[in-house]
Amino acid sequence: MTSADLVVIGGGQSGLATAHVALRRSLRPLVLDASPGPGGSWPSYYDSLTLFSPASFSALPGRAFPGDPDRYPVRDEVVDYLAAYAAGLDAEVRFGARVERVTADGGAFTVAVADGSEVRAPAVVAATGGFGTPYLPTLPGLESFTGRVLHAAQYRNPDGFAGARVVVVGGGNSAVQIAVELAGVANVSLATRRPLRFQRQRILGRDFHWWLTRTGLDTSSWGPRLVAGAVPVIDDGRYRAAIRAGRPDHRPLFAQVDGDRVWWADGTVERVEVIVLATGYRPDLPYLAGTGALDGQGLPRHAGGVSAAVAGLGFVGVERQRSFASATLRGVGRDAGFVLDGLLARAGRHAAGSGR
Repeated sequence: MTSADLVVIGGGQSGLATAHVALRRSLRPLVLDASPGPGGSWPSYYDSLTLFSPASFSALPGRAFPGDPDRYPVRDEVVDYLAAYAAGLDAEVRFGARVERVTADGGAFTVAVADGSEVRAPAVVAATGGFGTPYLPTLPGLESFTGRVLHAAQYRNPDGFAGARVVVVGGGNSAVQIAVELAGVANVSLATRRPLRFQRQRILGRDFHWWLTRTGLDTSSWGPRLVAGAVPVIDDGRYRAAIRAGRPDHRPLFAQVDGDRVWWADGTVERVEVIVLATGYRPDLPYLAGTGALDGQGLPRHAGGVSAAVAGLGFVGVERQRSFASATLRGVGRDAGFVLDGLLARAGRHAAGSGR
């Protein structure tokens, strides 16, 4: 059995940022990641994914995102950035190390890895984020659908969809981006429970994130409380224009699915070949089962990322855990500082620096 000052579970953006902040607080972190290599969830996202924040707002602590700070990086650039970030950390990062179980006893944790190894540490940060488990909603008759059903996590590009009748379910950024992309080769409808909400990407010549930062809304704990429901679709004008042009068309969510038929809310019925569920994700925390750290839905019980149930346990990468910026490249470092300071304070240790 090996030991560390801190075990960080997850080697994506949240875990790497946490390790960097831990080093600044004179802690010796060990990062365990189930993936075979760096990049976290990013390598598995669809090919055309482009960040909605400029490079200058898309960096982890201690390392600027390379290139033009005003450009919007694509998926593979983020993967390369995270790989370089991991290589530059003065900390051990083990890839291919899937954590199976975390147990707490005697004021410390034992972290069991799938290869049979174990690590002992006084503190653990769960940094597998809020995007590890695709959310599959219960939709009327979907289980009877005889066509192809896939989650956005399984979508890569429009290849193989030419001429198909496709329904994309969801009203977020990924749903709109995928639907517009597919509409270039297929007959696509975007189906949502609620009206779409758009946010202009640039306002008075400045990116939306510049305004969020300037007003303090981006990192304010009260910011997310002002906006209920789904996050708006950040748009440079292309997506709204595409939907207005009917490529894709936008409809209320269907009322029923039966076999290869979809019943729309207006009473029309048609044959559909593919349903894409761009319905979001849930936290991937099965290794904490039995610790009391999760609620009945498997979500972390926490205050700003510090566990409300298990001393010495923290979370980084949970959507809106402290602010709009939480779970984003620009926000996880700040949250990591807050969480580590909270864990150190509970342990009676001095926190070097501030994450607040």
